[in-house]
Amino acid sequence: MTAEPPEAAALEVAGVTMAFAGRTVLDRVGLVVGPDEVVALLGPSGSGKSTLLQVIAGLLRPDAGQVSWAGRDLASLAAHQRGFGLVFQDALLFPHLDVARNVGYGLKVAGADRGRVEQRVGELLDLVELGGYAGRAVATLSGGEAQRVALARALAPAPRLLLLDEPFGALDRELRDRLAVDVRALLHRLGTPAIHVTHDLAEADLVGDRVVRLSDLSRSV
Repeated sequence: MTAEPPEAAALEVAGVTMAFAGRTVLDRVGLVVGPDEVVALLGPSGSGKSTLLQVIAGLLRPDAGQVSWAGRDLASLAAHQRGFGLVFQDALLFPHLDVARNVGYGLKVAGADRGRVEQRVGELLDLVELGGYAGRAVATLSGGEAQRVALARALAPAPRLLLLDEPFGALDRELRDRLAVDVRALLHRLGTPAIHVTHDLAEADLVGDRVVRLSDLSRSV
């Protein structure tokens, strides 16, 4: 995988600094993501990878620096206004809703009509190879199936950027590798740029068009 940044940027992180209790977690981090690029962000546990994703998502406000989309500073936009999707290591599915209603939740909240929700849910379940699972209770899903549902839910509103925070960390090696390949292919099929956080180099190589180490992004500006 190449470590060269793209010529055109969709997302640009510049000089982002973040400290907790006097400890600097992110030190003037800079990162560029292309319009249809999947970037694997590699680093050990505790290195600040998840913190950076939360800053990009708008869940945390950095002490310094800027996050921009298509040249626009996002500082004034709350997380729900940024149009980004976020998938965590824990699928965080709603236990009282079946698979279809989990996937369609964001669309329903956004006011999409029932027909559109059902169409979109069906399309995405097919894309993540869970066609026929619409009525399944989430408690009956395997770990890999639950993560596919979480991915479909994040993709349902057609996010302009997908942020994946170690989504396969709790899965076994074989399933992790298979999902990494599948997710990369799916994102390219949809044309959705993404940042995939992991501490696993093999996973990073499988999922990313470009692999970058968080340690190499610090003090870059």
